[in-house]
Amino acid sequence: VIGKGMTPPQKTLSPPEKIYMDWRQKRRPGAGLYNLGSTCYLNVILQCLTYTPPLANYLLSRQHSRFCDQQGFCMMCIMEDHVRKVLYSSATAIRPRAVIRDLKFIGEFKPDIPGDAYQFLRCTLNAMHRACLSGSNDSDVSSQETSIIHQIFGGFLRSRVTCLSCKTVFDFFKVFLDVLLKIKGASSLNTALEDFVKPKEMDGKKYFKCSKCRKKVAASKVVTVHHAPRVLTVCLGRADHRSSRKLSQVVEYPECLDLRPYMSDPAGEPILYSLYAVVVHTGHTCLGGHFFCYTKASNGQWYKMNDVSVESCAIHTVLGQQAYLLFYAR
Repeated sequence: VIGKGMTPPQKTLSPPEKIYMDWRQKRRPGAGLYNLGSTCYLNVILQCLTYTPPLANYLLSRQHSRFCDQQGFCMMCIMEDHVRKVLYSSATAIRPRAVIRDLKFIGEFKPDIPGDAYQFLRCTLNAMHRACLSGSNDSDVSSQETSIIHQIFGGFLRSRVTCLSCKTVFDFFKVFLDVLLKIKGASSLNTALEDFVKPKEMDGKKYFKCSKCRKKVAASKVVTVHHAPRVLTVCLGRADHRSSRKLSQVVEYPECLDLRPYMSDPAGEPILYSLYAVVVHTGHTCLGGHFFCYTKASNGQWYKMNDVSVESCAIHTVLGQQAYLLFYAR
């Protein structure tokens, strides 16, 4: 087996023992968020991140801002401030002004133009990750992947490619902060994950250049989760790129997920995750419509968060949604 892409880091930016998966303080849910134009896509992500226990614990401890010397925009400082405001506020709703003010630094978003929650999540995590690297830009890529963001959300995928001519096996490793699943024909999260790890033929446009055969060859490829993240974020790909319509089928998802069957080594101990947030999109196309979410607060209760409104709800309501994003924690 020829392997590529798993270099051990030269230094660890954020030690894993500083990560607490359980809430350090239990309290009622925090404030709702005002929609300041067309900002429901951003509100749902801010709420889901606020109720991600290891991230909230870290942000509430102010470990970042105490040592931050960044001039101007710093997504970690913004999130620290935001989470503290939401969870400690006596108001029923607050305005996420700092996030809106710096939208252009986070990604190509404008407050008055509807955006995509999944894109906003990816851009926000990347902006937070970049903020963690400030002052350590000289470090190797593997060390950069030990930031608090990668320690919480990051895992590794392995692509195992087998040349069908000479039968040589090549392993390629890639870090991920979320998993995007195709859902066409999938009735549940588990069937979508089964399809994700199923062997795929690489031919036609996707020929593989085999370094042994020294030419483009037909090959088979299997993608598996090689290193499971502490927090698993899944996007159920509802955008049908051919028709630009939305795939609105029901995809069932469990409260408790075992990732073991989708790992490179599917035979070990179960790797169990518990659902703690769900983002829902309503509307017939992916470009318009409305986003709201369900999150599990530190008191163990589920709440529906729809912009300014925060209402308690039952788990069976949470599990019966047309989900777009799913957040699971180990």
